Amino acid sequence: MSGGTFSLLIIGGYGSFGGRLAQLLGEEPRLRLLIAGRSLEKADDFVFDMRSPKGGAGRLGSNDLGAWLQAVAFDRDGDLQEQLTRLRPDLVVDASGPFQSFTGDGYKLVRACIELGIDYADLADSTGFVAGIGGLDAEAKAKGIFVLSGLSSLPALSFAALEAMAPHFSRVDSVAAGIAPSTHVRIGLNVVRAIASYAGKPVALLREGQPAEGRGLIDEMRVTIAPPGVAPLPSRTFLLVDAPDLALLPARFAGLQSTFTGVGTEPQALQGLLRFAARLVKIGLLPSLKPFARALQAASHRFALGAHRGGMFVRLGGLDHEGRRLSADWSLIAEGDDGPFIPVLGIEVLVRRLLENKRPESGARPAAGELLLADFEAAFSRFSITSGIRLDYQEEAQPLYRRILGDAWEKLPPALAAIHGGGTRLASGRARIERGRGLLARLIAGIIGFPAAGEDVPVAVRFVADGDGEIWTRSFGGKTFRSWQAAGTGGDRHLLAEVFGPFRVLLALVPEGQKLRLIVRGWRFCGIPLPLFLAPGGDTYEEERDGRFHFHVEIGGRLTGLVVRYSGWLVLE
Repeated sequence: MSGGTFSLLIIGGYGSFGGRLAQLLGEEPRLRLLIAGRSLEKADDFVFDMRSPKGGAGRLGSNDLGAWLQAVAFDRDGDLQEQLTRLRPDLVVDASGPFQSFTGDGYKLVRACIELGIDYADLADSTGFVAGIGGLDAEAKAKGIFVLSGLSSLPALSFAALEAMAPHFSRVDSVAAGIAPSTHVRIGLNVVRAIASYAGKPVALLREGQPAEGRGLIDEMRVTIAPPGVAPLPSRTFLLVDAPDLALLPARFAGLQSTFTGVGTEPQALQGLLRFAARLVKIGLLPSLKPFARALQAASHRFALGAHRGGMFVRLGGLDHEGRRLSADWSLIAEGDDGPFIPVLGIEVLVRRLLENKRPESGARPAAGELLLADFEAAFSRFSITSGIRLDYQEEAQPLYRRILGDAWEKLPPALAAIHGGGTRLASGRARIERGRGLLARLIAGIIGFPAAGEDVPVAVRFVADGDGEIWTRSFGGKTFRSWQAAGTGGDRHLLAEVFGPFRVLLALVPEGQKLRLIVRGWRFCGIPLPLFLAPGGDTYEEERDGRFHFHVEIGGRLTGLVVRYSGWLVLE
């Protein structure tokens, strides 16, 4: 860092990840950003676009630039010593890849940085590349520089989440992690090429404590990504991908029994076709999916269906310090276009630390464990990104809502926490009831037993534990109806399942200020899944008002109109 300006060379600076890193750092006046790639024309176009007025002052990618931007040509297969000497960066960030395809000396660029005494970091997702970077440790230490490989979602963020959960365990038996990109994110060609390179090929992992071979994009795991306090992503299948975590985890946890890293894309039907193609590679009918990378990328763009939300999870299983079985889940959901920024947040944190003269230790190593989860969470605050941890003690009975909410339980106002505190309890109060007038609405209300319309109706609710669930008996005046509530299982995990007669409604519990919103995420009739857009819904929430528990429940749908709406208050007796 000379003259008060820090020079950052981003190789692949106009690509999917390098470009987003430049956007994150573009407002920093202490930076000189060298946007580099083989095409000087593309680098020029990117810099021009960064400088172009976009409105919305303060938003990422606006023209509120404080950094000095320069487009440069950089060929990683050219004379690296000459190029680096001429550009004189303080830090080189390799955001190009795919690192799986490097041939010959894959560390050629890293060695050149070490020889010139230039710090280096990358977004590598190749197991071999990241795990092998430690071979340059002595050389990097001798030069007094740092070399960090894999400062991305896997393994930097996944290990940060893992380390946040590890203190709860005396022994970790299993670790799984996965990424679920939004269907509307345009995945870069290099990312597709990287995944295609090992589709159907052996992937080293652990099974029953022994080194084993999985198959890329064939082995699977079903997961519901559900950070505490937000509506979860739909349950989906994750297919095995070759990520650095698989090589790094056995050294972190002695006696580890199983490992898995996966990707879960939507629509799942398209992912199923990809899995089928990977099977063709496995049995030898196709040599590789790499020649089809452009077609796979085009298909992912063409079939961008579903909600614009993405996510990530890290799951640990083992024993706590009292010998109880424990499962810990860290989950993340990113809304809209914010998800693709996550892989570069680690680099952003690193650069901002360097600007404050906070350097990592010298040496070459994987970036696993280099940053804390708190570092990432501070970076998440700029985005619509929510994350959190759930701890599930299998031998310990917890109140139903506490199990589902995880650490979001702590956000509940006292009156709501008391109502959902578990055990047998009785609450009473007053309510106002409205009923739908349509024929179908009246028929459904009659089947379930909803009360008649009325003002200032006395209401009592009795909660009784029933196995892992609860029976709610609601009495409005002289009319009583019951529902059974339990935590969803399998694909409905982390949802509240409420059964009214033949109907089973799946609800996400989402704290929002003093309210707890209940959002419909699915429903069944006699066990048969029904379309979500026809599901009964409405503005349903609980809240604390003047220290008292208040409820507002709406049940209705496109076909029925309003079925019932009741609101009021309750006090525990």
